[in-house]
Formats: sequence, C-alpha cells, structure tokens
Amino acid sequence: MEDLLREYLPILIFIGLTLGFAILFIAGSYFSAEQRPDTEKLSTYECGFAPFEDSRSQFDVRFYLVAILFIIFDLEVAFLFPWAIALRDIGLFGFWSMIIFLAILTIGFAYEWKKGALEWE
Repeated sequence: MEDLLREYLPILIFIGLTLGFAILFIAGSYFSAEQRPDTEKLSTYECGFAPFEDSRSQFDVRFYLVAILFIIFDLEVAFLFPWAIALRDIGLFGFWSMIIFLAILTIGFAYEWKKGALEWE
C-alpha cells in the first residue's frame, strides 16, 4: 500500500501546485484590479443586443437549425482530412465508405434545402 501511495505522490504534488497557482492568480487579479463594475458590464448579454423580454421566451427554431447544420458539416470536413491523408492505405473500401458517407450527407442537405429550412425570411 505504501508503494502505491509513493507512485501517486508526484500526481498529488502536481495537483497541489496547480491549485495553489490557480488560487494565487485569481487572488492576485482580484486584489490588483480595480473593482468598479458599471451597469453596462453587469447587464445581461443576449446575442449582442439588450434583452427585451423574459429569459424564458422562445427563440426561433432556425437558430438551432443553423447551429446543428454547422456542426454536421463541420464534422464532415473533420472526417475528410484524415481520410484524404490515409486514402492510399485504406484502399477501395475506405474510398467507397467515404463516398457513401458523403452521399448520405448530401441527401440530407438536399432534403433540408428542399424543405426550405435554409431560407431566412
């Protein structure tokens, strides 16, 4: 049991040092900075404009749709880079797998476009 604790001692020292530095830096910035927040800084921030209603009001679903579409196509590009680099090693199976993946995403994109989900009125 004592050997096990000796193995974890560097990790515990590291955690202690990082916590100490974090507390030191936060306390240092708190005491060295001027603490005079104005009303602009204390106001709630919502999409770059002042809030105009209750915080529980519903947002348009298009905001969420644009965010989800961005994530989907961002991940598609993230899959394309390693695929392009390893294309020689993965052969025809890897090539056709990615073509099927891109076809499914293209069908989904065409469906969204046809339904008018990308139109912003």
